[in-house]
Amino acid sequence: MRDKPLDDLPTVLVTHPAPRLAMYLGERALQQLQQVARVRLNLLETDLEGRALVEAAKGCDVILAYRQTPVGADVFDALPKLRAVVRCAMDIRTIDVAAASARGVLVTQASPGFMVSVSEWVVGVMIDLSRSISMASAQYQHGGAAQARMGRELRGARLGVIGYGHIGRYLCPLALALGMQVVVADPFARVDQVGIAQVELDELLASADYVVCLAPANADTENMMDARAFAAMKRGSFFINASRGSLVDESALIAALDSGHLGGAAIDVGRAPDQMPSLAVARHPHVLATPHIGGLTPPAIEHQALEAVAQTAAILQGRIPAGAVNAAHATRILQGVFA
Repeated sequence: MRDKPLDDLPTVLVTHPAPRLAMYLGERALQQLQQVARVRLNLLETDLEGRALVEAAKGCDVILAYRQTPVGADVFDALPKLRAVVRCAMDIRTIDVAAASARGVLVTQASPGFMVSVSEWVVGVMIDLSRSISMASAQYQHGGAAQARMGRELRGARLGVIGYGHIGRYLCPLALALGMQVVVADPFARVDQVGIAQVELDELLASADYVVCLAPANADTENMMDARAFAAMKRGSFFINASRGSLVDESALIAALDSGHLGGAAIDVGRAPDQMPSLAVARHPHVLATPHIGGLTPPAIEHQALEAVAQTAAILQGRIPAGAVNAAHATRILQGVFA
């Protein structure tokens, strides 16, 4: 419970655009935040950035940042009171961590809470791709008779998972339970689950019936799924991207679909704003596209929102919370506890 008058509490700016607040933060997290801080909300329908972000954050101790809020050196320089930027998600690529560290500002990220939701999305689109469910439904809804198509069973098929992180570790046992063969490619992880084979990427691409991209987005993985990679996949296999759009050369994916080399694709991410699928890919007749909803379930969102609030509460007490990515440089916090 709040033990200080509201006027005596530190101030936190929540940058989520007004239409996104309820869905991507939630009432429970907002109420908990209001117990420890004066909360300033973004009342606009758009993201805050640049001068607008600076004006909104004047006098604030913490910025609780939406996933699209860019926070760079100009913001840190203009906000000398700012102690921390708390990201209500794992992805902190919109925050200039080096600039924050140079100015003593702490940056935090939430731990993953979306393993279940994203893994279930992957299973769902594998079934949909295999049985042409959305295609048949669309044919009926557009007034025609649906064409009956021969489907595939997941049982006995081979799933290739690129990236053995939190999602991969949850997804692979689900696939095994469905009777699938599972292979994983990840040079930075050791696969120790029974029934899962760790292979090189080339072997995975050549042997998998379903290739699921879960690798992290960084300079090394930019366009890792290019023309060569798609050509290396089995003819008629399916490509699924639940990671980030930057991992895929979209023109190469479209070409592989147009040629019939790939049986289809499912994407939840892309190169459009807010990590959404690009329309050129999403509108392709052999693509299942969803608007970045893989992790959009109440338990997944609340996990990260409540963790971000807990991190904020710790920061306002002068403590470095779990999830800090530059703790050694957080001098604006370490100078003392808030009054």
